[in-house]
Amino acid sequence: MASKVRVYGKAQNRTALGIMHAYMLMYPHATLEDLRKAFPDSLNPDSGVKKNFIYADEKGTDANWEGFFKGEDELLTTGDGKKVAVVKMWTKPSFDRVVEQAKLYDIEVAKFEAAEKGFGKKGGFTLEYLNGWTPPAPVEKKKGIPAWVWIILALLVIGILVALLMPRDKEVIEKVVEKEVIVRDTVYVQQVAEIQEHFNAAQFEQGKAELNDDAKLALHDLARVMKQNPDLRLRIEGHTSSEGDEQINQKLSQERAQAAVDFLVNKEGIDASRLTAIGKGSSEPIDPNNLEVNRRTEFEIIK
Repeated sequence: MASKVRVYGKAQNRTALGIMHAYMLMYPHATLEDLRKAFPDSLNPDSGVKKNFIYADEKGTDANWEGFFKGEDELLTTGDGKKVAVVKMWTKPSFDRVVEQAKLYDIEVAKFEAAEKGFGKKGGFTLEYLNGWTPPAPVEKKKGIPAWVWIILALLVIGILVALLMPRDKEVIEKVVEKEVIVRDTVYVQQVAEIQEHFNAAQFEQGKAELNDDAKLALHDLARVMKQNPDLRLRIEGHTSSEGDEQINQKLSQERAQAAVDFLVNKEGIDASRLTAIGKGSSEPIDPNNLEVNRRTEFEIIK
């Protein structure tokens, strides 16, 4: 796959910092956990470095060490709004490893002597967008619920639980527990349905099975739901319209479903045993008179 971002830097550590900023541009929803999975600490053991990333306001021995980039324009901002500092110490073997790792995410590194190019300097490095790629538009953050609302809700829940735990209310307790399980189940069912809608909005190119950036962002959100719900298993079904050859449509639908599974397993770290890819071609149309609506991918929850 063609590179989307090229990183220029005058030194190894500044170039490594640029790689991390490029990754966050491409995956703005990523958390510190995602960063550590994408660029694990094992890439950089040569100088006794314990962590490649820490929260900028983290307390303790590692955080007090002056081996992290702490400048305001050097910090990463993760998808949950946290500020993250990147380690400064990169030997040649470690740097070579992180450059190879970056290629998995369509990030390439220019030679140091090309670092004078003026693509907009930030933290001692520059980024160049390639092959028509541009960063996704920032998602407007929803305002959080005020703290006092949470306090009132917590007090109400405690009061309800105290009342329910009285022996005479055993039958009521069983009903409430059953309802709680159903509600929790409904939450991730709704989340999966919304992500499926976003994934289908990021349409595949006609006749192809390559994931575009919007589809990858939707799958990144799906991976987060699966990590939050370890028992969640999915069957990803590809469907096509009835246009064209039936055997070709069957093969294409299988390849599209498999592309989603491969991304979740290889890029997001989801256990392959929790995912199944099935291509159904044009065998199950939603509306025989609407070809467009029949071109879809469905995320079916396996009970």
